[in-house]
Amino acid sequence: MTRRQLSDEQWQLIEPFLPIGDYGPYPERLREQFEGVIWRFRTSSQWREMPGEFGPWPTVYGRFRVWRDAGVVTVLLEGMIAEAARQEQADLSLVSVDSTTVRAHHDAAGMRIGEEVMDALEEAAADRERARQTGGGPPERNGQDGSDAPGREGRRHLRRRRKLRLKEALLGRSRGGLTSKIHLAADRKCRPLSFVLTAGQAADSPQFVPVLQKVRVRLPVGRPRTRPGALAADKAYSSRANRSCLRKRSIKAVIPEKKDQAANRKRKGSRGGRPTGHDADLYKERNTVERLTNKLKAWRGIATRYDKTPESYPAGLHLRASMIWINDLLQATA
Repeated sequence: MTRRQLSDEQWQLIEPFLPIGDYGPYPERLREQFEGVIWRFRTSSQWREMPGEFGPWPTVYGRFRVWRDAGVVTVLLEGMIAEAARQEQADLSLVSVDSTTVRAHHDAAGMRIGEEVMDALEEAAADRERARQTGGGPPERNGQDGSDAPGREGRRHLRRRRKLRLKEALLGRSRGGLTSKIHLAADRKCRPLSFVLTAGQAADSPQFVPVLQKVRVRLPVGRPRTRPGALAADKAYSSRANRSCLRKRSIKAVIPEKKDQAANRKRKGSRGGRPTGHDADLYKERNTVERLTNKLKAWRGIATRYDKTPESYPAGLHLRASMIWINDLLQATA
C-alpha cells in the first residue's frame, strides 16, 4: 500500500486550480491522479512503475500532459503566491537570484522533433555556419582533400542535427554528460518566485533579467508587484547591464564587484564611473536561494532530469515549488 502524497489540508488548496471538464474524470479521481504525478517526480520512477492506487499509469500520464500543456501547474504556483500575499505572508523586501546545474539522465536525450521543424532549424544553423566561415575557395585550395567532401558533409549533417535536438530540449554537454541549468529567484523565506530553464553550459549573467522579469506577486487589490526592495546575487551577476536594469527599476543592488572590473574602473579614472558598493549584511542572506535549491532537489525527479521535453521538466519544477508554498502556508496558519 503506497502512502498518501497529500493531506486533506493540502488538497483543499490544490483542488480549486484543477479544471474539471464536462467529460472528464470524477472529482474523487482527480486527487489520486494528482498524487500520482507527485509520486512520479518525488521518486523519479518511471511512469510504468506507478502503483495501482493512483490509477492506470497511461491515464495519470495523460492527465499530466493535459495539465502541463494547459499551464495548470504554473497557475497553481501563481495562485499559491497570491494566497500568501493575501495572507500578508509574501516577502519581497529581499530577493536572491542564483542558478543550479541538474544532471540529465541518458533517457532524457532523444526528444522527437517534427521533420519540417528540424529541416527549418538545420537550414538556419547551416546559414549561420556559412556566415562564420572565413576561409575562401573550395576545400582543395584550403589544403583539404576534396575527394572525401561528401562523406565529411554527411558527418557534419549528423552532428548538426544532434546539436539542434539537444538545443531544442534545453540540454547541454559537459564533462559529466548531459546537463540543464535552473536559474531561479527566492524570497527571504526560501520560497521560489520564478524559474528559467536553459542548457547546462549557459552563463548565469544573461539570465538575470529574464528571471527578474518573471517575479510577479498578485495582490488582493491593484497591480501585481514585480519590483522587490533589494536583489542579492553573487559576483557572476556583476555586470553593467544588470546593474543598469536594477537602477532603472529603483531596486537596490546587493551584488559584489569583481576584482578585474574594479581594477578596470580604477584604471579609467573619472571615465570609469563611480565605485559600486553593496550591503554586506544583506548579502549574508543570499544563502536563501541556495537553501531553496536543496529543498527543490529533495525530490529526486527534480535533482536529476529524466524528462525529454523542455515542457515536462519545468512542469515538475513548478509542482515542487507549489508544494513548498503550500507547506509554508499551512505552517503559518497552524
